[in-house]
Amino acid sequence: MTGWIFAGSLVLALVAVYRPFGDYLHRVVTGTRHNVVERGVYRVVGVEPGTEQSWGVYARSVLAFSAVSILFLFLFLRLQDKLWLSLGVDPVNPHVAWNTAVSFVSNTNWQAYAGESALGHLVQMDGLAVQNFVSAAVGIAVAVALVRGFAAKKTATLGNFWVDLTRITVRVLLPVCVLATLVFMVAGVVQNLSGGTDVTTLTGATQHITGGPVASQEAIKLLGTNGGGFYNANSAHPFENPTTWTNWLQMFLILLIPFSLPRLFGRMVGQNRQGYAVVAVMAVLALASVALTVAFEVHGAGTVPQAAGAAMEGKETRFGVTGSAVYAAVTTLTSTGAVNSFHDSYTSFGGMMPLVNMMLGEVAPGGTGSGLYGLLILAIITVFVAGLMVGRTPEYLGKKIGAREMKLASSYFLITPALVLTGTAAAFATGNNGTALNVGPHGLSEVLYAFTSAANNNGSAFAGITVNTLWWDTALGLAMLLGRFLPMVLVLALAGSLARQKVTPESEGTLPTHQPLFVGLVVGVTVVLVALTFLPALALGPIAEGLS
Repeated sequence: MTGWIFAGSLVLALVAVYRPFGDYLHRVVTGTRHNVVERGVYRVVGVEPGTEQSWGVYARSVLAFSAVSILFLFLFLRLQDKLWLSLGVDPVNPHVAWNTAVSFVSNTNWQAYAGESALGHLVQMDGLAVQNFVSAAVGIAVAVALVRGFAAKKTATLGNFWVDLTRITVRVLLPVCVLATLVFMVAGVVQNLSGGTDVTTLTGATQHITGGPVASQEAIKLLGTNGGGFYNANSAHPFENPTTWTNWLQMFLILLIPFSLPRLFGRMVGQNRQGYAVVAVMAVLALASVALTVAFEVHGAGTVPQAAGAAMEGKETRFGVTGSAVYAAVTTLTSTGAVNSFHDSYTSFGGMMPLVNMMLGEVAPGGTGSGLYGLLILAIITVFVAGLMVGRTPEYLGKKIGAREMKLASSYFLITPALVLTGTAAAFATGNNGTALNVGPHGLSEVLYAFTSAANNNGSAFAGITVNTLWWDTALGLAMLLGRFLPMVLVLALAGSLARQKVTPESEGTLPTHQPLFVGLVVGVTVVLVALTFLPALALGPIAEGLS
């Protein structure tokens, strides 16, 4: 009952903020006035805010900004021992620095290091936290550009990336994070510049506990669906997530923007009911995932969980099975990757659910921006399939879905499976599938999870693999890089194609895309596509383990 109240109150809170926060997001990205901070940023960057960009210029701006960000963060990590507040830690070695730079710029936040012992405070604040802000803003900006493509009528432009990036950061991410930081500090999350404290443990030993600017980083890691953690234990650490109500608040922050963006979509295309249809698809998939994850973990199939009375291995007692399982579902349904329990210790089918959540494309509700544009791609594929069934040219929101649009949408969908399955195969073919302990179906699941997490820009891990090696850092870095920016380029190309079209009036043959039938079709297409793509790999991994 406590678990149902926990999850139910989270749903009610998201319902309550859907309209007001979504409307605020709409005002931010459609407004024409710029405040003094924004005008200062434009002058520094050398941008004329009234200039509109074509999809190609918008895409080049995204790629250029991200490339510079990777280089900056890489140098920051390599030179951290010479910086203020370095705490005496050594510079990060080149392949880990590459992996980390790509990870945080791509909004993945995969960590091949222990944060409290590998990084100084300045790198955490001005390196990682800054990228948490701007990588989230980049995702939202690309989603907004796609929505503009649907809303536009015979135009060659999609807005201005630099304006979108600045306004989203200054007006949305920063204000909410300041408030969330203060709340976390009140709850007991650490926020200081201390090098740490030596304490005496219950057994009489001495332990060094690192302090740092944790609360401020927690706020944006969650709101921006970034993931990662100041501490190696992530949100299982009491300095990051001390109580059950901060556990609830963290999940609320993770879901706030992704579940509100469909309202922005409905407002921008002039049909709020379209936004309701999109959020309904997200909600159906999310509720099904949460229910299954909790059920698999609560019932704890397996000799040890049944003997112990609960599947508590790898879980914090202050959160329990339900609080851990809901968090695992939320963090993998989005591109967050923060964890408050050890996914590798979940039951076979319970551990399969986070994998499936990521394989769905993280569209329920997905990351900040990436969830919305991923689901709109699936909606385009759905109307194409429906059009084939009735023998007419498919349309979505008055835009015809022709050969060019379907090539772009299909390519978008195929990128992630190609990266995941190729990477997993390469790991086994080259003997980089982990230690001798990772054998059989569970060993396959660990490698499959790593590449699924990287290619979908999630960042969580099954663990069980030593990944801070040259091969793993390089391979996962490439998966994160390609899994983030190739889909973005395809989305922007699709947006440009849609923006150039005129609006086709609705007719009797037009498929209504705001009704329950369409919601069910999108859900079905999403699940079927994932099943056809990943079922063989799942059958060899978690399903085989669960049935053994």
